[in-house]
Amino acid sequence: MYRILLVDDEILVRDAIRENIDWAGMDCELVGDCQNGQEAAEFVNKHPVDIVLTDICMPYMDGMELSHFLHDNYPDIVIVIFSGFGEFEYAKKAIQYNVSEYLLKPITAMELTAVIGRMKEKVDQRQKEKRKLENLTKASENYRKNAQIIRSKAIEALVGCSQDVNESLAQLKNMGIELVGPNYRVAVFDIDLYSDMYKVDVEKRQESALMAFVLYNISNEIAERESAGIAYQEGSNRVCILFQGVRTRDSNNKIRSICREIQQKVKEVIGIEVSMGIGGWVRNLEDLILSHDVAAKAIQYRYLLGGSLLLDMEEKKPNREISLYDTLEQLTDSLKTGKKETMELCLSRMEQEIKDALVEKSRACMYLQQIVRAVGSASESLQTEREEPLRGSETLLRNVTEQSTFQQAIGLVKEYAEEVFEKLSSLNSSSGQRQASLALDYIQNNYMDPNLSLNSICSYLSISTSYFSTIFKEVTGETFMEVLIRTRMDKARELLENTTLKNYEIAEKVGFSDPHYFGISFKKITGKTPTEYAREYRK
Repeated sequence: MYRILLVDDEILVRDAIRENIDWAGMDCELVGDCQNGQEAAEFVNKHPVDIVLTDICMPYMDGMELSHFLHDNYPDIVIVIFSGFGEFEYAKKAIQYNVSEYLLKPITAMELTAVIGRMKEKVDQRQKEKRKLENLTKASENYRKNAQIIRSKAIEALVGCSQDVNESLAQLKNMGIELVGPNYRVAVFDIDLYSDMYKVDVEKRQESALMAFVLYNISNEIAERESAGIAYQEGSNRVCILFQGVRTRDSNNKIRSICREIQQKVKEVIGIEVSMGIGGWVRNLEDLILSHDVAAKAIQYRYLLGGSLLLDMEEKKPNREISLYDTLEQLTDSLKTGKKETMELCLSRMEQEIKDALVEKSRACMYLQQIVRAVGSASESLQTEREEPLRGSETLLRNVTEQSTFQQAIGLVKEYAEEVFEKLSSLNSSSGQRQASLALDYIQNNYMDPNLSLNSICSYLSISTSYFSTIFKEVTGETFMEVLIRTRMDKARELLENTTLKNYEIAEKVGFSDPHYFGISFKKITGKTPTEYAREYRK
């Protein structure tokens, strides 16, 4: 019989539900009815209950508070909420407390009967999972009493150099294990489900040790069958294999084949994915820890490459130095000039470069931050005060680093680039605002070129000189040449104030091929010769 508790502050509602449901016909028993959550909590503390049917709005303790109490203290109880209130906020809280159904009053006997039928299935499923967990726990407890745990501890001590090598070898010899291979390497296995890629609750963490026991059994069976190495558990969650043999291409292929078979078998038996890192070969047992640490490090690339990972570090060497500078320039240019395909190509290229480099999460996030800042700078250079600000890139930078996988992080970056692209593409393109902004940006980046001219900038923008001159004057209030000269003079003043460069050197740096003409232009703008200006303002 399924035990059901009814909670509602309206006695007429409780009576109607009690009388109109065929409890016995549904193999159910209405074990109690309470008029508020407080009474219900006290009842549950004293009586076993499978399903709770509760209203939301009640005195002393409402349905949400009762659901919270049951979620924290009696997680096996299935909760159904019904109420005359349809606000979504209630539904969101119900989801938070693992409520199974949310029904709006009035409820017919037929509707409630159908819901109870579904809740019975949930009760059955939870009990089944509970029995499964109990069986796994029992198997795990039996395993810990077995001599295998002693073997695992001895091998873990040998690999981790936590005790003298000869002492570890003596212990293993007493167990009938002798290490006589000319070379050794360590593979480390880690279950994806319980990694940092996912949010793991307390129940999952308890379950992880039991699943690791299954992983150990499969690994040990296959390693022994192939006479390739010895499986052992590391702590309560990880499994490793100590391989021994001759270092050849064939042996490397065999080890990878064994690891792939273990991955497939674990997936088949318990439906979970495992990531594996294989360390390099070592000659001496004292160096096993080096192979182990490289293998453990490889698993950290799961953030970058995703789960179900198999990395042989003999074949794959990390390359931590990459430069995105050229591609970032192409990216910003594509944003400014409205070339969407180029933007997407640049993002995909940088994504692949970061993955291929096998960098750690911190460095991957650093590269992603470079991309975000490049996109942000492109948006800032083309925006005016009249436009709405784009999403704050600083908030995005924090969100990027908080993601549990690189795929999620690069997804946020791509969304941001798309948002910026669409925003920039719509910036008053019909009035010439965009072309004028692009021209100002082009001048800032190319003022030092003595050949910069109206024709060259119009060629860059793919518009006629007459049209450009009109819109540029309209938007900026200045002609192209006035802006160019002013920009060059601003840069010249900056160099005169902060450097000891000679006048002809400064002239060259700000785009004047003729130092004499530079001096004339400078005096016309500032009222002083470059020498006079430097004497007065140089710091």
